[in-house]
Amino acid sequence: MNRRRFLRRLGGGMAAAALVPVACGESSTAGEKSAQQNNQPNGQMTYRKDTHGDEVSLIGYGCMRLPTVTGGSARRDTDEIDQEELNRHVDYLLEHGVNYFDTSPVYCQGRSETVMGKALCRHPRKNYKVATKLSNFSNWTRENSLAMYQASMRNLQVDYIDYYLLHSIGGGDDPMQLFRDRFIDNGMLDFLLEERAAGRIRNLGFSFHGAQEVYDYALSMHQDVHWDFVQIQMNYVDWHFAREVNPRNVNAEYLYGELASRDIPVVIMEPLLGGRLAGGDGSLTDRMVQMLKERAPEESLASWAFRFCGTYPKVLTSLSGMTYMDNIVDNVRTHSPLRPLSDEELVMLESIAMLLVSQPTVPCTACQYCMPCPFGIDIPGIFAHYNKSLAAGNVEPNRQSPEYRKARRAFLVDYDRAVPTLRQADHCIHCGTCLSHCPQSIDIPAQLQRIDRYAEALKLDGVDLGSASA
Repeated sequence: MNRRRFLRRLGGGMAAAALVPVACGESSTAGEKSAQQNNQPNGQMTYRKDTHGDEVSLIGYGCMRLPTVTGGSARRDTDEIDQEELNRHVDYLLEHGVNYFDTSPVYCQGRSETVMGKALCRHPRKNYKVATKLSNFSNWTRENSLAMYQASMRNLQVDYIDYYLLHSIGGGDDPMQLFRDRFIDNGMLDFLLEERAAGRIRNLGFSFHGAQEVYDYALSMHQDVHWDFVQIQMNYVDWHFAREVNPRNVNAEYLYGELASRDIPVVIMEPLLGGRLAGGDGSLTDRMVQMLKERAPEESLASWAFRFCGTYPKVLTSLSGMTYMDNIVDNVRTHSPLRPLSDEELVMLESIAMLLVSQPTVPCTACQYCMPCPFGIDIPGIFAHYNKSLAAGNVEPNRQSPEYRKARRAFLVDYDRAVPTLRQADHCIHCGTCLSHCPQSIDIPAQLQRIDRYAEALKLDGVDLGSASA
């Protein structure tokens, strides 16, 4: 794609001269414009304004992955959350201008709201904004849904919720009927509108994964519901290529454009595509990393993904699961203030996105919605190992290749290190329990079978491995 064609596709009516991170049209810091012109951070957090004119930090703290005493991210029920370290995270974020905290009743095996409530309640309520969700995935009766909403208030230790979402609409075997079951026919949307009118919900919105018909239907309700914000998956890969990765996905360019045309603020999830755009799992090849480092040697790989999101003026905030303090420091630096991308930088990220989608990776973002597997399989761990091995060149289908022996050993040894034997792909019985929970619409059993076939072929060391990268 040439530069002129790409710039025409930027979406939302954005002109190249308007690529300035403003508060839904207006900057909130006096020194921000001059700092952007000099391309030098001045230490002030970039803010955008919501529909009520309240300032929201352009980077938000995603509470799906939290620090643990063993250094993990609290995605398993055996991971003990480190409350003291979490408190330190919250203190640092608030001190440096981050005021948006996004959680859910189901995050961290149901513990996220409670520990976030403990961390946040130590600060004045006006200093932070909390977002949580109606995550009634398995039991959407009115009674259960009301209980979930009320429990969120108690667990977060608040008497109002700043941003409340219908959680992950668009999924399921019959997406439209499931949307109606979870939120319309049980009267929950009407109840939440009443709660907003009473002030116990300040902003009402929804998060989306899945079928475009549900997204379009929800937006058709805007005239009556008046959505205050919508949360979508957006990054420089999904902008044009989400549908190429999986035909059931919707390109972020369309999702953003529909919201921008209605003047609805946008909250971004998966700005790093499950960490793949931060380079930690090896998804970014050496050539991709070189392209980014040549442009900005001192900047992190993750900063490019956040700058992409922040370049679009209707983005209210981008959520990041900042499990470790160095993630927090880097993300705060990137947004203090955020420097919008130039035309040339946008084109460069487009070329990197093209290269990424050409790789036969599993499009898993490690959201953990498929977990726990009833048979104990570490689904995200298996996919992460395969993707990392692929990027590192350790998935070699040609037995005649000089690199085959080295790649074979690296794949098998690292597989055993990354995923315990009893949690590997060969234990999948294809029950299909995970399928309806995956927001990326991955055929999880089929992918597990593909990886298992490859691993078994390596162990046998004599079988045609041509299907490994199919």
